[in-house]
Amino acid sequence: MSAPLIADRIAFRLSWEDLDPSAISSLVRMARAEDLAGFGLARQPAQSGDVTSKALGKGDQPASARLMAREDLVVSGLPLIPLILSAYGEGGQFKAAVEDGQHCPTGTSLGTLKGPSGLLLQAERVLLNFLQKLSGVASMTHRYVDALGDSPTRLLDTRKTTPGFRVLEKYAVACGGGFNHRIGLFDRVMLKDNHLAAEGAQHGPALADLVRNTRGKWPELLVELEVDALEQIPPGLGAGVDVFLLDNFQVDDLRKAVGLIGQKAATEASGGITLDNLPTLANIGLDFISTGATVHQSTWKDIGLDWN
Repeated sequence: MSAPLIADRIAFRLSWEDLDPSAISSLVRMARAEDLAGFGLARQPAQSGDVTSKALGKGDQPASARLMAREDLVVSGLPLIPLILSAYGEGGQFKAAVEDGQHCPTGTSLGTLKGPSGLLLQAERVLLNFLQKLSGVASMTHRYVDALGDSPTRLLDTRKTTPGFRVLEKYAVACGGGFNHRIGLFDRVMLKDNHLAAEGAQHGPALADLVRNTRGKWPELLVELEVDALEQIPPGLGAGVDVFLLDNFQVDDLRKAVGLIGQKAATEASGGITLDNLPTLANIGLDFISTGATVHQSTWKDIGLDWN
């Protein structure tokens, strides 16, 4: 398989329809339980539920509120809102004014919430937590994609995700214009440095044999090999590696690696990727650049729920 075909097979973006509603709903229920019942505490609280709303009463009164972008952002997570509202009871409704992946300047209305006032008050914080976090990931991803300019090199995410939130964070990366790397350990053979060390197969024939053995075990899956030296590339090529992960290579060595590999395999640079060096890396001829920074360096975006 040629490098362009391999790259096209790798380059996918999760859509909301790709996510399991039951798994997402379980996260919502856990977040609700944290707020209302102290989920995670060794000792249960003396009271449960929203004691403030109970004290105020009149929780069944109809109410409405608007979600507002209080800073520029790329929005992500709007399809979560109906799932969150339904976790708190009946009667909650959400009408979106924008779509996930859309750039929203400060002051943009993201949508309108309607329902019993008690339901909206209880759901507010959990709803905003999800939306602010995912919009932060999407917005940071957009910055990285924008730094690549019109380069054909595509931005990938990694498995450096918040435990339990992987598919949501990867979905947010897709909303920001990035592409998704493998979802987990199950959907690609990826021989990393510690695999090579554990097998004593960092170089030469031993490395080539390890690649061939893994390909024979999983012929239907792509095989990716992490290398940190140019000398590891020829045995990998000879064994039929599909993708080379070029880990922490200097720019000059990246150029040499791309020249060595040619169209025989896809190329991915990783390690030390920043917004500052992306414009340089964009012109080397790489198929992909991967970074976890779109998730672990992202900051929550300021989104408000304004009562009407």
